[in-house]
Amino acid sequence: MSQTIRTDKPPRSGKGPSSPLGDIALGLLPTLAVSLTTCWMLALPTSHVLLAVALYTAMSVLLLAKLPPGFSGPGLGPANRLTLVRATLVLPLAAASVLPGEFTEVAYWWMIGLSTVALSLDGLDGPIARRTGTESAFGARFDMELDAFLLLVLSALVWRSGKVGAWVLLVGGLRYVFVLGGLVWPPFRGALPPSMRRKVMCVVQGIVLVVCLGPVIPSTPAAVFAASALLLLVYSFGVDTWWLVRTAGGSRTRPPVH
Repeated sequence: MSQTIRTDKPPRSGKGPSSPLGDIALGLLPTLAVSLTTCWMLALPTSHVLLAVALYTAMSVLLLAKLPPGFSGPGLGPANRLTLVRATLVLPLAAASVLPGEFTEVAYWWMIGLSTVALSLDGLDGPIARRTGTESAFGARFDMELDAFLLLVLSALVWRSGKVGAWVLLVGGLRYVFVLGGLVWPPFRGALPPSMRRKVMCVVQGIVLVVCLGPVIPSTPAAVFAASALLLLVYSFGVDTWWLVRTAGGSRTRPPVH
């Protein structure tokens, strides 16, 4: 899932006509394919496809805006392309999570399949970046933000399943609360050291939420699983918060984590 890098260098240049914009434009095709299939599998209105495309467009604008100066490619680089593929699975799920209606058992299995593939691919982009020498702070941030967004989407889907109360949204929402806290409390803007605990927690939350979506999982076990995951997450955020408070947003820095 993650890679630790020591510089903010862009990926190495390489041959080929590919460009970041070209990679992002190509990513619209699988987004449309997954969105159309999801629309059919979940019996959603065509507005689902439009919303998924809108989300992809918004993500594309952010990616292009955050590209570091002198980003040489080729394209987004192999690891970032894989993260982009993951996004083409996550964004149609996000669109489905906010549209009204009830999901059938087949629909839940489809969403579980998409989520499982997205989570599984998350373990490949880091090794690919290290093997190809294309680590970058940009790629680390892209991967991290997509992970966080996937957890938020899964939390919303679990809530919509009716098995768990609205509190399950905290599983995906705590990270955003933490970020917002940094806007008003300077210690939250401090840099955290690399942590295997943090990486494991991300994986655990994703697995638990996907399990909770399973049609074969009753409400009570789903609530227990989700509550346990939330408690672990609160503990993890508590450890990070205590570290930031103790250092008072000091001079320690961390290498980006992909």
